[in-house]
Amino acid sequence: MIPIAKPLVGRAEADAAAEVVMSGWLSQGARVAEFETAFARIVGADHACAVSNCTVALHLALLAVGVGPGDEVVTVSHTFIACANVIWQCGAVPVFVDIDPLTFNADPDQVERAINPKTKAILCVHQMGMPCDLRRILPIARAHGIPVVEDAACAVGSEIRIGDAWQPIGRPHGDIACFSLHPRKVITVGDGGMLTTQSADWDKRFRLWRQHGMNVVDTVRHHSDRVIFENYPIQGYNYRLTDVQAAIGLQQLARLPYIVQRRRQLGQAYQKLLTAEVPELGLPEEPAWARSNWQSYCVRLPDGADQRAVMQHMLDRGVATRRGIMCIHREVAYSGDPARFPLVESERAQDECILLPLFPEMTSEMQRQVVDAFREALGEPAGQMPPAPRYNSVRALS
Repeated sequence: MIPIAKPLVGRAEADAAAEVVMSGWLSQGARVAEFETAFARIVGADHACAVSNCTVALHLALLAVGVGPGDEVVTVSHTFIACANVIWQCGAVPVFVDIDPLTFNADPDQVERAINPKTKAILCVHQMGMPCDLRRILPIARAHGIPVVEDAACAVGSEIRIGDAWQPIGRPHGDIACFSLHPRKVITVGDGGMLTTQSADWDKRFRLWRQHGMNVVDTVRHHSDRVIFENYPIQGYNYRLTDVQAAIGLQQLARLPYIVQRRRQLGQAYQKLLTAEVPELGLPEEPAWARSNWQSYCVRLPDGADQRAVMQHMLDRGVATRRGIMCIHREVAYSGDPARFPLVESERAQDECILLPLFPEMTSEMQRQVVDAFREALGEPAGQMPPAPRYNSVRALS
């Protein structure tokens, strides 16, 4: 069975976690601080704050920019339901806009039309690692005085060209960027999240909020030779990351350049194979100003193809797939408030697209199996074209 995704982890991560376990300090501590510093350096941010997952990172980001009861947040329906859930957790209302069918990201024109006096923030998503069009969205937001939170859950290692310079997603280009460290993403700590910002004030608030609002971190209190009584100046949450996870994260950051390079190689190989062998597919495209990390490789099925039947055929042939990204407005939890804008492209993307397996340890033989199964599922004979270009199987690095 070829899985849809597989994290690249190995002995280095196991040894790093074991070292923390043997140290006796397992909760948030020095390793978390080290991980935050390294992450900030890689994405070019002034501050990075580690939390327990990306959903809570988005929650804190919206709180920081002032989203509260009665407010509205402009975002896409074509994304994971966490984006709407965190808006609801703030007491606000999500206002869904449609996507650009080529990038699967928010249509900037609809973003602008959705803004009204109740709009408190724009939550833009770098879907499947493809940067959204910040070059157009940011000027719109600035003209209206509205903060921009970037859902960069899938986008570590992706880049966007601003002016003449390529810059990593996560500086952030908006006000706050939020990353996921789930195993389905590009790098992982098991589960975790990261907020990046250029604001020292917001970073300070994140650190208070993630630890119950406590004004003294555990490491300071436990290592002090003086008795310290902590206090709680604000209400907070338990959103902490552990040192065990952070130790794994440091090893994953060391792998990140290779992982992104490998994913891009695999994306190019898919592009070449599928263009030659299944030309009726709609293949993903990188705009001239974007470089994806190819967290997912999403293709659009030919007209008339049965999405579920294609996926089942491929599963029967040992190839896991996923349907197109969900549409939140179609879920019962958010179906009570009719969408204010037509979400035609969002719904088409969910119904007509599937995600193909892509992970660093994927081999040319695996890609050949995927393409052959795909051709069969679409009713075409497999194996009629020359074999895929060969490249070595990749093993987890030590």
